Amino acid sequence: MSTRDVPIWSPDEDDRLASSLTRFCASVGLDQKTSDFADLHRWSIDNADEFWRAVWTHTGIVGAAGDRDRCGETMFDTRFLPDARLNYAANLLRFEGERTAVIAVTETGSREALSFTELSDQVARTALRFQQLGVGPGERVAGCVSNGLTALISMLAATSLGAAWSSCSPDFGAEAMLDRFGQIQPRLLIAASAYSYGGKPFDCREKVETTAAALPATRLLWDAEIDAIRSTPVDAFAATGYAANRGDDPLFIMFSSGTTGAPKCIVHSIAGTLLQHRKEHDLHCDLGADDCLMFYTTCGWMMWNWLVSALAGGTTIVLYDGAPFSPDLGALLRVAEQESVTALGISPGYVSHLAKSGYDIALEYPKLDRLRLILSTGSVLPDESYRWLAQQLPGRQVASISGGTDILGCFALGNPWTPVNAGEISGPGLGMALAFVDDAGNPIIDQKGELVCTEPFPSQPLGFFGDDGSRYRRAYFERYPGVWHHGDFGEISATGAVRIHGRSDAVLNRGGVRIGTAEIYRQLEKLPYINEGVVVAQRWQEDSRIILFVQLRDPDAVLDDSEVRYLKAHIRTETSPRHVPDLVLQVSDVPKTRSGKTVELAITAAVNGDAIENVGALANPESLEQYRNRPELA
Repeated sequence: MSTRDVPIWSPDEDDRLASSLTRFCASVGLDQKTSDFADLHRWSIDNADEFWRAVWTHTGIVGAAGDRDRCGETMFDTRFLPDARLNYAANLLRFEGERTAVIAVTETGSREALSFTELSDQVARTALRFQQLGVGPGERVAGCVSNGLTALISMLAATSLGAAWSSCSPDFGAEAMLDRFGQIQPRLLIAASAYSYGGKPFDCREKVETTAAALPATRLLWDAEIDAIRSTPVDAFAATGYAANRGDDPLFIMFSSGTTGAPKCIVHSIAGTLLQHRKEHDLHCDLGADDCLMFYTTCGWMMWNWLVSALAGGTTIVLYDGAPFSPDLGALLRVAEQESVTALGISPGYVSHLAKSGYDIALEYPKLDRLRLILSTGSVLPDESYRWLAQQLPGRQVASISGGTDILGCFALGNPWTPVNAGEISGPGLGMALAFVDDAGNPIIDQKGELVCTEPFPSQPLGFFGDDGSRYRRAYFERYPGVWHHGDFGEISATGAVRIHGRSDAVLNRGGVRIGTAEIYRQLEKLPYINEGVVVAQRWQEDSRIILFVQLRDPDAVLDDSEVRYLKAHIRTETSPRHVPDLVLQVSDVPKTRSGKTVELAITAAVNGDAIENVGALANPESLEQYRNRPELA
């Protein structure tokens, strides 16, 4: 599987020994000097109950873990630390003092920073008002909010009272909001009245009011009202305190993309989320109180929840609101430099765009000296992007991560001990019994298969909101009974390195051979005149054929026959004859979800003339028209 290149990054031995992961090993009686990461991972699976309790202790989770390690008879109904008593907001607000907790920056240049003490005070004021409006354990609070202080403070206020939080970004339409919030009937809806993206202002009031009118039990609060509440000095915590939640009480209600049906309302627990996030931040990313984490995300994507949880380790977080390339290509890098970011999260598409634009990070931003970790997720990070980042930012660890909204965390990610090879994720997450299996469910090594998790883990969802358990079981436990089936297609090496080839439901099948879409996308990365591509299967003459749509970097250019021939020859040479598309067609835009993910299934439906549900979940639904009824596909 591995390219067996010289690693693009290897840990410094002193840094390795000083890492939190090494200290964790010492705390559980393991000798790191005689163990490698694979040994530690194996121990975390074989001793799962001891491992997760050790994570609780080592990362300083605030609360009582309780006596029972877990309950449940099968993986489907397992709950970790079911007797735990804790509060999510109390964990994120555990630090005090004038050290900066959060920095909120917008593409228009505004900036506001709060210390840990200031953040706690503003959350307290907001929580008191929420309590007066009936928010408490068992309630839901929803946000249609930009990635800024309103979102963070509202979430912390709601969860401090024991309520569950759910959010989307303000670019969602009324129908898409109702598809989500209509299912959970929140007590409050916190909403942005306007936002800016790509230098353009957008007014949200009409669609938010339409949504609120369809939620009769919901009280609407605008962002300006939250700003007024959080700036009103009151002795709020004397009135509210923190709710003492059970570990398996709901914390976050996340939504699937909704491009293949009504969005699933995925309910995540307090203890499960904190255990998973603290493990990933502390042991895998080595984030602590001296770090500053920035991840480009919206409030409609799970990476927002992952980002803000870093406060529980004392890490400063940067919330960025706006377009990644506004006002120019270096917008995110400029903020990272100005705020002395140590860990930066970006998408593969962002990296590819910079690389194909000939961008020179070292020349433009030479003071990124504190940056040590580059995180990437949302889609597969191609080999070429790994190498480009290593060339542009030498000595920095490039850590692609793979998981999902379904688990509010990662199945595979980097760690401070393991070298990084281009195109590979360093290994599985600790405590995650990751495997790839064939159609019969047999584990396979260095072969492509379905991603599964064979043992329970804390951040499994509690279920789907309003479901009796049947939909939840069908979604994850039906394909391989008793085993979590995630829906990703990839492979794992004998050394534990992971490579993801795409979503299982988008896998192509030619002559009985399954082809992950990422295998083709990796080749497009090497062609500078192609900005992006999407590959799907079309039903054709009682079989199927592969259609590759490409968007050129030059919007005025036209893809000619010679370029198509070269593209096909390149794919054949670098992969196999089975990977070569039957047709290559030019488009001007690629449909995306609002979190920036390519919607291969919606494009497949358009190509095949099938109905596309929940078009409102797309950021650019008009682009689908380029894929319907094309004469070349007849």
